[in-house]
Amino acid sequence: MSSNSIGQRYAFTSFGESHGKCIGSVIDGCPAGLELEEKDIQKMLDLRRPGQSIITTQRKEEDKVEIISGVFRGYTTGAPITMVIWNQDQRSHDYENLTLRPRPGHSDYPAHVKYDGFNDYRGGGRFSGRLTATFVMAGAIAKKLLSQTIRVDTYSYTCQVGKIKMNSHDIPKAENSIYSNEVRCPDTKMAEKMRAVILAAKRSGDSVGGVIESITTNLPVGLGEPIFGSLESDLSKALFSIPAVKGVEFGSGFYGSTLYGSQNNDEFITKNGKIVTRTNNAGGILGGLSTGMPLVLRVAFKPASSIAKKQRTVDIKTKRPVSLIVQGRHDPCVVPRAPPVVDSLVSIVLVDHALRAGFIPPVIR
Repeated sequence: MSSNSIGQRYAFTSFGESHGKCIGSVIDGCPAGLELEEKDIQKMLDLRRPGQSIITTQRKEEDKVEIISGVFRGYTTGAPITMVIWNQDQRSHDYENLTLRPRPGHSDYPAHVKYDGFNDYRGGGRFSGRLTATFVMAGAIAKKLLSQTIRVDTYSYTCQVGKIKMNSHDIPKAENSIYSNEVRCPDTKMAEKMRAVILAAKRSGDSVGGVIESITTNLPVGLGEPIFGSLESDLSKALFSIPAVKGVEFGSGFYGSTLYGSQNNDEFITKNGKIVTRTNNAGGILGGLSTGMPLVLRVAFKPASSIAKKQRTVDIKTKRPVSLIVQGRHDPCVVPRAPPVVDSLVSIVLVDHALRAGFIPPVIR
C-alpha cells in the first residue's frame, strides 16, 4: 500500500485501518502562521460523523480529533501537522466469517489476492469508508487556508438519491441550507422524498446510491498544471479515492455530449470590468486551467455494498459457491455523509495548486 499520499506543496498522507487503534492524517507543506485549533477541524468532522440519524450507520464513533504536531500557541508552525482519531466502537467479530468469503461489491477478494491474506480485513480495513475521516481532517485545514488567504469557498450537497433528483438550485440558498436536513439537500421538499427512498431501501435490507454536487467560488484564473496535472486530472484522482465513487463530471458533463458546440460553448463577456463567461458549461475549467468562473462538479456514488439481503459468493479456499448475509452496522446510503468529504478533497487539491502557483504565501501574516 504505497500510494497513501497526494499533493506536491500541500502533501497529505492518510494512515490507519477501520478497526485498528486509530486513523489519522499528516500534512506537510501547510504554511506557518495559520490560526488553527482542534475545534476548527472537529466542526467539519462532526458533519461526516456516523450515527447521527436513522438514515446512516449506527456505529457510534465520537471522531474526536487530536493534533499531535505542527501547531504551537494556536498557530501552524510550518512543520508537518499530524492528527489522529482513536477508534472506539468496533465490532470486529462481525467480519470473522468473511475472511474466505468475499463480500459482493467490496474489495475483499482483490485485496486478499494482492496482499496474500495479510491485509486487515476487519470493517474493510484500509479500504473502508471510515478512512474518509482522514480526508476531512486534512480538508478542514485546506478549506480554512483557502478561505482566509484568497477567499475561495467550496460547498457540496446532495443533488440526487436513487431516481429522485433536484430540478434546479439557487447557489446562495443552497450554501445556507445544506445541513438543515438529514439528507444534506438544499431543496427541503426533495430532501423529504430522498429520505423516504433511503428508508425504504433500509427497511428492505438494501441500499441506494446518489450524486453530490460541489461548487467552488472565487477561484483565481490559471490554477492547474497541464497536461497530467490539470485541475480536472488532479480533482478526479482525489475524488475517485472516495470509496463508492464511480463517476465524476464537470460542468455540463455527460449531458454536454448531447449538445452542439454552439450550445455548449461558453461565450466570453465583460461584467463589472471583469472577463467572465455568459454560461458555465465548462464548469470553471478550460484546458485543465481554472477560468475564474465557479468550479462545478458532480460525484456519483454507487449503492453501499454492505446490505442485509442474502447474496451469493464463493469460498476462496474451496472455490465452491456459498451464500452470506453481511452482519454489522452499515449506511443504507452513503451520500448524506459525503458532502464534507467531497468538500475536503476538492479543497486539498485546490490549496495544493494555489500554493504551487504562488497565490498563497509560505507564511500567513
